[in-house]
Amino acid sequence: MVDHLTPEQRHVVMSKIRSKDTLPERVVRKTVHGLGFRFRLHRKDLPGKPDLVFPRMKKVIFVNGCFWHGHKCKSTPKSNVEFWEEKLRRNVTRDKKKLRDLRKLGWTPLVVWECRTRNLEKLEAILSHFLER
Repeated sequence: MVDHLTPEQRHVVMSKIRSKDTLPERVVRKTVHGLGFRFRLHRKDLPGKPDLVFPRMKKVIFVNGCFWHGHKCKSTPKSNVEFWEEKLRRNVTRDKKKLRDLRKLGWTPLVVWECRTRNLEKLEAILSHFLER
């Protein structure tokens, strides 16, 4: 399958993708807040700048986009395959390293995948279990 956009159009589309305040991240924040927990956002002094940080509990939550972080629910693009396979492989490797580094510092991480934010009941159960243990 060939990309239906020109390289310039594709550049414009890709430049609009944000790493903070995404819809899945806002859903997780609203759910956590509804559970009665307060948090900090994107602490730069922690590996990977976690999306939500709970300093007193030493817990962090990353809200990962399924495509960008190589979740099993997404497939790789059909065009420019070598580039995307390498890009996504590097992202997955970097994610594993930041989780390992956080654990070494005594933090407990949780990764919430974008696809998991669509079922609010399950999401609330996952977050509640993580934050209350």
